[in-house]
Amino acid sequence: MKALLSVETEIQIPFFDVDSMGITWHGNYLRYFEVARCLLLDKLDYNYRQMQASGYAWPIVDLQVKYVRASSFEQKIKVTASLVEWENRLRIDYLITDALSGTRLTKGYTIQAAVAIDSQELCFVTPEVFQAKIRPLLENMD
Repeated sequence: MKALLSVETEIQIPFFDVDSMGITWHGNYLRYFEVARCLLLDKLDYNYRQMQASGYAWPIVDLQVKYVRASSFEQKIKVTASLVEWENRLRIDYLITDALSGTRLTKGYTIQAAVAIDSQELCFVTPEVFQAKIRPLLENMD
């Protein structure tokens, strides 16, 4: 899938993210996804606080992680988040690579759905407030 918008960030694996063998605990990769996702939403100018202020929550309803190679204490990783779907849900793809060699370590995706905060109703079409943020990017793709 072609990404509408992507961001990259570097993270150095801290000691408290690894197990007794110095290998990154698998659950921490979701935190690395979250760091990149927040940067992506900031770049889009529709972060979690703005979502809430606009009357919508965007819970994660599905996620997938594929661990390719382990990362370890003090390793520098690059986390890329790419927005690839937005019409009826948000799908963000992630790629984690070694920052120095570019070796693929982990990949995955999250899917978020809009929920109206006041009624707790699931939105089957992306709300207009988000579509307005996307429109300029779509126009630049043409």
